[in-house]
Amino acid sequence: MKKKLAIIIILLLAGGSGAYYWKTQKNGAEKEAGVQYTPATVENRPLRQEVSCSGKVESNLDVEVKCKSTGQVVELPYDVSDPVEKGALLLKIDPIDAERTERQTRVKLASAQAKLDRAKQSLVVSERELEKTRKEARATFKGAEASSKDLREKASRTTALLKKEYASPEEVSSAEAAAVQGESTLQRASAGIDGIQVEEARLELLRQDINLAQADVDSIKIDLENAQQRLKETQVFAPMSGTISTRLVQVGQIIASPMMNVGGGTSLLTLSDLSRIFVLASVDESDIGMVRDGQPATVKVDAFPDDQFKGQVVRVATKGSEVSNVVTFEVKIEILDEAKSKLLPKMTADVDILVAEKVSAPSVPVEAVKRRGPDKVVLVPGAGPEPESVKIKTGVDDGTNVEILSGLKAGDAILIPHEQMDESKKGGFGDHPPGPPPM
Repeated sequence: MKKKLAIIIILLLAGGSGAYYWKTQKNGAEKEAGVQYTPATVENRPLRQEVSCSGKVESNLDVEVKCKSTGQVVELPYDVSDPVEKGALLLKIDPIDAERTERQTRVKLASAQAKLDRAKQSLVVSERELEKTRKEARATFKGAEASSKDLREKASRTTALLKKEYASPEEVSSAEAAAVQGESTLQRASAGIDGIQVEEARLELLRQDINLAQADVDSIKIDLENAQQRLKETQVFAPMSGTISTRLVQVGQIIASPMMNVGGGTSLLTLSDLSRIFVLASVDESDIGMVRDGQPATVKVDAFPDDQFKGQVVRVATKGSEVSNVVTFEVKIEILDEAKSKLLPKMTADVDILVAEKVSAPSVPVEAVKRRGPDKVVLVPGAGPEPESVKIKTGVDDGTNVEILSGLKAGDAILIPHEQMDESKKGGFGDHPPGPPPM
């Protein structure tokens, strides 16, 4: 029984192997029968490799204009698309409040200046009076000093004469009293000199008052400068020459200042510099490695389908942006065409960037190049009925033809494989008829 079971297993394995071999050979034959080759040659052709992308037309510079003042718009001389020169009046706010504040500040400044002048004049008068008092006190002190000395000497002489009995005691007493009175006068004169120091201290207080008055004047001058600046800010002038691209306010509208509003204030208009025109295009990450500054580009827009605008790459973003797991890089193209004035900001533009160009290079159709692992190959006629493969290196690829850098040369014969559908399967049972898929 065991021998019979082994024989049955061997027969089953042999039958399965034979069926697999027959099916494999049949599929291979069908596959070989479905491949045909078109003979061709390597030819020298002009090649242009371009990176296609799309983007938006942008101006050289867009300046959003706001007003630092708050109030009602009374003048708005320009509308959308109007050209504007630098320094032109764009908008004016009702200046009545700013003018009133400026006048009030001028009045305060005049009052503070008057107080300062008065304090300075009082100091001058006090200094002169002090100088006069100082001279009088010194003169009085010198006179009192001399008189006191003289009276003391007389009292001493009278005392000496009394010892010699040439003077009476009454004369001595009278001379002593006069000497004491002279010393008292001298002390009062000395006190007058000490009083001058008090007056000098009062002068220092007057000087401090002048400093305070000067500080008030300086502070109000700053207030006046601020008021004058607020008055100037009721008028908005063009910061550059350009064209009004948007206008968001009307005459009579009350606007808010961005200096006093956490929301950023009211946007008035946008001034665009159209002296230079650019296209900001999004290039896929698979193509960005071929894009460099200075490469020429061709730009088309739907508004002018028959026109092509010449451009040049001026900037390639160093960081990409990701949207829905798709990474793109921004490339800035400047329009150098004389007809660039036709292009308006925010137009959708189709861009072709020329990344490589050959005037004449050996090339083959792109369908002739196949991949085998990491290598690229092209089929060539072999010694037998089967074609042979030649490993090649490619260069410029314009989507139709690809440059051959090595492996083949101009004039070499090649074979272009292409599959043919089995005629027996066209329109067969269970197959969809030719044409669009069923809905």
